[in-house]
Amino acid sequence: MKTIGIVGGGQLGKMLILEAKRLGFEVAVLDPAKDCPCHSIADIHIVKGFKDESGFSELAKVSQVITYEFEHISAELLSMLEDKGHKIFPSVASLRTIQDKLWQKTALLGKNIAVPNFLAVENAKDIENYFNKKGTPLFLKSRRGGYDGKGNFFIKSASDIALGYEKLNGNENELMIEDAVNYEREVSVIATRAENGECEVYPIADNIHKDSILDTTFIPANISKSTEKKVMEIAKSVLECFNGVGTFCVELFIEKGTKRVLVNEVAPRVHNTGHYTIEACRTNQFENHIRAITGLGLGSAEMVVGASIMKNVIGGKGENGKAVFEGIEDAYKIKNVNAHIYGKTEVKEGRKMGHFTITAKTLSECVKILDKINIKAVKAK
Repeated sequence: MKTIGIVGGGQLGKMLILEAKRLGFEVAVLDPAKDCPCHSIADIHIVKGFKDESGFSELAKVSQVITYEFEHISAELLSMLEDKGHKIFPSVASLRTIQDKLWQKTALLGKNIAVPNFLAVENAKDIENYFNKKGTPLFLKSRRGGYDGKGNFFIKSASDIALGYEKLNGNENELMIEDAVNYEREVSVIATRAENGECEVYPIADNIHKDSILDTTFIPANISKSTEKKVMEIAKSVLECFNGVGTFCVELFIEKGTKRVLVNEVAPRVHNTGHYTIEACRTNQFENHIRAITGLGLGSAEMVVGASIMKNVIGGKGENGKAVFEGIEDAYKIKNVNAHIYGKTEVKEGRKMGHFTITAKTLSECVKILDKINIKAVKAK
């Protein structure tokens, strides 16, 4: 195997390329943006769209295996390649199921994996009937395409229903409703599975979101041993449910009071909450993904430090324009800090521009260091 094809040229693809190159592979990337983060390091950059059949065909011609760095792509075009014998991991079948949140939850429930209560809806009346029956807050969700809170609408009262249905364009989009979970923690676990069933599960991460975008990840998660064991078992069950090959992320809620563990969402790819693995684990999520899809044995997911914090560098309010970074020089006066700048030329409000990782013996030490760091992406003056 010589060349790996990646659909998507963002920061996740860039970090996959860095590991692939270290292992001696060449990488071809399909992305319509000429200045995407992957452009500067990819061996081949096919500048075509994610619904362009010719672009997918071109990628397949130069690649021995194809993967993807985000899931909102054409499963139909990937299926066309798979039907012609091209190797695609994770499989198109698993991608197709996970892309539709209703199908995803139905598949998990079918394997006795606990999820929040959910229901497909045809119209606003369905939402009203469900809300009146339950009497508790719920989320109205687009079944496809949502991420970082986009495609979700929180319904607290009956008066929110019509607005939510309009906002998510319910007359044209397929929607579902899901009970809002009263959770004490939102955690995630990264796991990599090989074709032969070999599986490596990474330490559980505690996640803090702001405006529905991941802000900070703390490792290890502040949960009991029994909950930790339950989460690890669920992660393995999820990969088996989707017959996953490669790195997946499982996001979960730990319900307040009951301590029930519910799967919120599954991503069939390397993930933002797993960035800490680059500095904190023996084999990071990106290397293990490359190893899984190319048939190499998996590396250990164990931590090589006592604790870690990963914090995203996100474009702030009003920061729209050519990007410059502040605070890296001061941060690098501290030995335990590593910054990752993604190479996006434009900063935008709410856009992930980079991240930094802190490692130390204990989480309290990491928190003390975090309080001293202020790395920002701002528009050039």
